[in-house]
Amino acid sequence: MSYGKLCVAWLFLVVLLGKIAVCQVTHDELIDQILQEIAADLPEDYDFSDLTERLMHYHRKPLNINTTSREQLQEFVFLSPLQINAFLQHREQNGNLVDLMELQSISAFDTVTIRRLLPFVCIGPQNSLEGLSIKTLFKKGSNDLMIRYGQYLQPQQGYIPDTGKDQAAYSGGPGRLNLRYRYRYGENVSASINLEKDPGEKLFPSARSVGLDFSSANVFVRDIGRIKKLTIGDYSLQFGQGLAMWTGLTFGKGSMVTNIAKPEIGLQPYQSTNEHLFLRGIAATVRLRNIEITPFLSFRKVDGAVDTTNGIFQVTSLQQTGLHRTRTEMDNKHAIPQNLVGANIKYIRPNFNAGITGYHLNLGYPVQAGQHLYDMFDFSGSSLYNLAFNYGLTVKNSYVFGEAAYSGNGKAAFVNGLLSSLSNEVSTVLLHRHYPKEYHSFFNQALAESSNSVNESGFYSGLIIRPSQWEISVFADYFRFPWLKFGIDGPSEGHEILAHLNYTPNKRTNWRFRYKTELKQDNDAIENQANILENVRIAGYRFDFSSKISRAVTLRNRLEISTYKRESFAAEHGLLVYQDLIYDALSLPYSANMRIAIFKTSGFNSRIYAYENDVLYSYSIPAYQNSGLRLYLNTRYSLSRKMDIWMRYSITKYKDLETIGNGNDQITGDHRSEIKVQLRYQY
Repeated sequence: MSYGKLCVAWLFLVVLLGKIAVCQVTHDELIDQILQEIAADLPEDYDFSDLTERLMHYHRKPLNINTTSREQLQEFVFLSPLQINAFLQHREQNGNLVDLMELQSISAFDTVTIRRLLPFVCIGPQNSLEGLSIKTLFKKGSNDLMIRYGQYLQPQQGYIPDTGKDQAAYSGGPGRLNLRYRYRYGENVSASINLEKDPGEKLFPSARSVGLDFSSANVFVRDIGRIKKLTIGDYSLQFGQGLAMWTGLTFGKGSMVTNIAKPEIGLQPYQSTNEHLFLRGIAATVRLRNIEITPFLSFRKVDGAVDTTNGIFQVTSLQQTGLHRTRTEMDNKHAIPQNLVGANIKYIRPNFNAGITGYHLNLGYPVQAGQHLYDMFDFSGSSLYNLAFNYGLTVKNSYVFGEAAYSGNGKAAFVNGLLSSLSNEVSTVLLHRHYPKEYHSFFNQALAESSNSVNESGFYSGLIIRPSQWEISVFADYFRFPWLKFGIDGPSEGHEILAHLNYTPNKRTNWRFRYKTELKQDNDAIENQANILENVRIAGYRFDFSSKISRAVTLRNRLEISTYKRESFAAEHGLLVYQDLIYDALSLPYSANMRIAIFKTSGFNSRIYAYENDVLYSYSIPAYQNSGLRLYLNTRYSLSRKMDIWMRYSITKYKDLETIGNGNDQITGDHRSEIKVQLRYQY
């Protein structure tokens, strides 16, 4: 069957299923929908575990909406600053909510937002540490222990010794192992432990490791007198708009337009398995009336290559992958001491907040100056100071926000924005950013087109309209890079436009359409003495449909088309069609979901990313490229009231491929399959 006929048949099936849908969307599906909207433009290996765990926790144990703080509300990524301010103002003026349906009386809250929020909040007694004892902590606290194992079933090149050699390139086995423990006493006390071994790493490496290759732990306490928060161990800090200090989870441009204004959560315990974006030591937030002070200390070692030529130690590269499989990667593991001391001071009023963040970073060895034109302005040396000022001001139906940051070399960067509610159904966002090529920060995650907020200027404008059952969001972003970038031998510019339409005619059916187009500049692919920049256009069309056809069965469908056009070459195209089937009968101890996907792309440039369901707290966004068929099946079974087991099997069968991947990850053959098994025990 041709791809044209396949698309027509698929569309007919979607319309037919839409007419027979009969039931309501479950809360777990709502979490999936939120993650899919966020995941649309994030990289394949992005770690969602922190956000997933947070939403799952509030789903099981909803927040008391009458006592929840601004920062706790900011943890819900779908709430805008205007909506949070409006709710807190309503609660202050009218007292505690008697019924959650009172949210409808707040003008900033539309139907879509209320439907997203309701599963995570409740009206209940206030959390308190009064009368707390060690005995109470053990008796009334909740414990969550999880073990996960997964691996590819086909042998990869890195695990096979070369001819004449006894050892393979990778030092460990192909399995990925994760052990995770969580303790909670209400919202006031928590503790966490994460242990992880990546594929190719040794199970118990002796050098520079405690336990598995990656180990992370912390204890977190909230609301003890004037101490608002206290963390010992691994933690994250999120201040301002991410120009000077932002570690842990963050999101960029996507269909949630109003989330361009970053939620300033401040100090949080670190619970992710990302081995780069965290701090290790001690931090606390002390409350003094309208002022909050957050001092922090961090002492850890980071990965990097250190050159010792002529007895002089220099860092030639800093590495962020967290992988320690080969001899070189193991030599670079934790090779560079990184010490950090600083503080944030924040002034808070109901409609205004302002903060100052300052810190000093010291590396054990100096970083070598850039050796190429494109990186000649990168950080060099062993010491860096950063100072930043951020603000947020609510005036009637508008929220003005921004941050200005200064690095020790004398260069300043800034970002300023406006979020305005034009009516109960219409909101708009404007944001301007300027990040000089000489600006330096090791913890920089402000809104940017690039992965690092440096060497970039841009202007972003967005609009979101929510009339009744519709949600329409549009944004346009213009960006310019004043200096060279890797693979781009000259100043360049571009733009990105996204339009997203979400229609929910009832509680059981959802239609979505997304169009995205992007223009960038890149070196031409013609061999000549001087590279000339040429335009590259990327476009994508996506159509989604989901519906419940019974109390236990949900169907999800997608049709997506991608286009990649470089000026000097013919256009490349990609097509993805998939069908999801989700089975979850609340009265039964098991559930399952599966996908069958057909894809055909011209290659890497026209690849299509798609969010996939996985075992609990684990999500994947693989790239569909070349041509073939992909299938996965997830199952969950409750062994008892306290114990669950998840299993996942996935396989991708390619057409006309003799090898998959490259280098040490290469597989000989035309298919690749993976298994995962996960066990969770709650007590």
